Amino acid sequence: MEIVLSLAIGILTASGLWLLFRPRTFQLLLGLALLSYAVNLFILASGRLRTDAPAIIGKTGTPDPSLYADPLPQALVLTAIVISFATTALLLVVVMASRGLTGTDHVDGEEDGQ
Repeated sequence: MEIVLSLAIGILTASGLWLLFRPRTFQLLLGLALLSYAVNLFILASGRLRTDAPAIIGKTGTPDPSLYADPLPQALVLTAIVISFATTALLLVVVMASRGLTGTDHVDGEEDGQ
């Protein structure tokens, strides 16, 4: 499971960086979204990869911490999802306004042939 998760993080990061360096604003927006997904997966993986493990320790005796999932990375990822959604929405509005003002969707505002 660790190999699959690390490959997913690597592919998302590489794809996000490749799209980030493209000349069009929509590709830049998708690259930022992919990078935020990669960072969210990385933060989630830092809290131990456990399936079917409760995040809250019960009142029964002395618990073994290795049997439980860490709730802090889960809370950080939930917060990061909300922040990245708001940032993506704001960036989409800025991109649409830039397209309306300049008439092009290139990052530098100029077409390739000009």
